[in-house]
Amino acid sequence: MYRTNTCGELRLQDSGKQVTLAGWVQRTRKMGGMTFVDVRDRYGITQIVFDESKNADLCARANKLGREFCVQVKGEVSERESKNAKMPTGDIEILATELNVLSESITPPFTIEDKSDGGDDLRMKYRYLDLRRNPVRKNMELRHRMTILIRNFLDSKDFIEVETPILIGSTPEGARDFVVPSRMNPGQFYALPQSPQTLKQLLMVSGFDRYFQIAKCFRDEDLRADRQPEFTQIDCEMSFVEQDDVIDLFEDMARHLFKEIRGVELPAKLQQMTWHEAMRRFGSDKPDLRFGMEFVELMDTLKKGKFGVFDDAAYIGGICVPGCANYTRKQLDQLTDFVKSQQVGAKGLVYVKYNEDGTVKSSVDKFYSPEDLAEVKAAMGANDGDLVLILSGDNANKTRVQLCALRLEMADRLGLKDKNRFECLWIVDFPLFEWSDEEQRLMATHHPFTMPNPDDIPLLDEHPERVRAKAYDFVCNGIEVGGGSLRIHDGKLQEKMFQILGFTPEKAMAQFGFLINAFKYGAPPHAGLAFGLDRFVSIMAGLDSIRDCIAFPKNNSGRDVMLDAPGFLDPKQLEELQLKLDLKED
Repeated sequence: MYRTNTCGELRLQDSGKQVTLAGWVQRTRKMGGMTFVDVRDRYGITQIVFDESKNADLCARANKLGREFCVQVKGEVSERESKNAKMPTGDIEILATELNVLSESITPPFTIEDKSDGGDDLRMKYRYLDLRRNPVRKNMELRHRMTILIRNFLDSKDFIEVETPILIGSTPEGARDFVVPSRMNPGQFYALPQSPQTLKQLLMVSGFDRYFQIAKCFRDEDLRADRQPEFTQIDCEMSFVEQDDVIDLFEDMARHLFKEIRGVELPAKLQQMTWHEAMRRFGSDKPDLRFGMEFVELMDTLKKGKFGVFDDAAYIGGICVPGCANYTRKQLDQLTDFVKSQQVGAKGLVYVKYNEDGTVKSSVDKFYSPEDLAEVKAAMGANDGDLVLILSGDNANKTRVQLCALRLEMADRLGLKDKNRFECLWIVDFPLFEWSDEEQRLMATHHPFTMPNPDDIPLLDEHPERVRAKAYDFVCNGIEVGGGSLRIHDGKLQEKMFQILGFTPEKAMAQFGFLINAFKYGAPPHAGLAFGLDRFVSIMAGLDSIRDCIAFPKNNSGRDVMLDAPGFLDPKQLEELQLKLDLKED
């Protein structure tokens, strides 16, 4: 056998044992007639000692070892004279009697250590080396442990894991599909699933009343730190349930995961906040509740016919930043530049500094009296020493989103995003539809199969924009971890939804005929939810990006720089697919 033990398991009680280890050379050190080699595997590091006085040839071979050589070492476990309390194996070493070089290594492009000298692009190119580093490996182990806990939890709740197809038909509603040409059906294409949505609904029609899948999903969309073109969902669907049934069960699952993974006890019942309340208080449908700076509307306070920008505004709102009245002009200018950036898009920023000595300094001093600014202070609940930041605009929701960006920026500057604190809640009562400027029509906020709130169904004909959805999102620390909805199971109501979304009966049947027909055979009331596994793991690991909890991620351009994908096809492959490229020059 190649090894009797791993590099992380031997302890002082193993002294005197003859063992065989295998792994990679982490580092070598020569001290007089002794050579010390740290050998690493997935489980840890063990120090190997080569004594020149006992075996000069063996020691000479050890001196030729380079970083990341793959080796096998045999020897005797011995107590170390100079112990290393920072290593689990730091009380022992192996007195080497045999060394086999299994594979040599050229010099790695970056150090394989916890804190590497490799940049993101370099480490992505050599991801197989990056995965040898402890932090990345631990993320993979955490991901594995979470999937085991999830599977066991759902199994205990009578869920059945069912695999759904990867090659499906395209449904253009929503994000862009990745498409795959079919050689046997020239001119026709499969799509890679954005989610198993319709397939899991068909499983409900089939009588599989509790389904789940750790599902691969694909979306051709612009990328951010929390997005990848391919990602993994904890995908679930249930029959004969109401919204509270789904929320209660998956809240229990989240509570179980936080306790097992982080030792954190979530509240017995998580807060629920409506979409409208979240937008009013935080300008976001995924509010971060780890810190304050909640929005205060100042329309009545500042619309006094004194300052045209405010007088013409559809919305004026502010945040109070405790203890920041000492912000310098340079810092305030930086904040102004931030809100005016293309990323945020505000026209400007108004500040009011309520100094510790009771004086007030504002960027609108010439428009508002000290008494006016005292009213702002009272409305904001500010104290001496606080800084108030105010935005206004001609579109209330757009301005709230801009104020949200400012709130999050201040939280970053003040270090308020504690990664060891977890504030979770449910966002409910989303709008069923949202207006698309690009399409110039109403679009489904989630997807066309979301159940409208029964109380709002009478509004579908005249005021569909006011209809609430029976939908729910699970949010943690300002991140949407997952979400779902009750589904429409009534054919006539589904027909009405398609009509509002601009589908002709023929188009609806062409795209979703399989589901429409299935619902004619006794569709049960059903609902579902999907957690983003990548996001969930990244939160548990305290990561800023999901890339570090995915074994082989894509970069921000959607490229796999290790595999150099995507790439061009060979002309013969294009010919087989009966495809001809007409590439536009960039």
